[in-house]
Amino acid sequence: MPLSEYEQRVLEQMERALESDDPRLATTLQQSRRRSPLRFVLAAVGVVLGLLLLVVGAASDMTWLGVVGFALMFAGVAFVFAAPRRKGPQGVVNAKGGVDKPGPTAGQATKPKGQGFLDRLEERWDRRREQGR
Repeated sequence: MPLSEYEQRVLEQMERALESDDPRLATTLQQSRRRSPLRFVLAAVGVVLGLLLLVVGAASDMTWLGVVGFALMFAGVAFVFAAPRRKGPQGVVNAKGGVDKPGPTAGQATKPKGQGFLDRLEERWDRRREQGR
């Protein structure tokens, strides 16, 4: 069922608000996560080999071999679901779509190192309230 015009406008407004509030999150959400087939093959080999070691360890009363097999199976599954490391430019996305080095801009004061997550959220909330006035 397609969205109505009103719903499409609201969705576009939400997208623009997200891009202006947190451009880094917006670019992360827009990027597709394509994983290499080699990643799946390596994980499958690890799971099958781990299962084999687990069965052999249980059949031959070598508990340590079963534990190693289980760990290998777990590592294979974790390898598939873990996000691959990014090798692109890191920083803050500017309005033109380029990437600037992270750091304070001209209008921002430097943040203290010990500032926590809740403090940053509170500052952002205050800034939004001031902009709305």
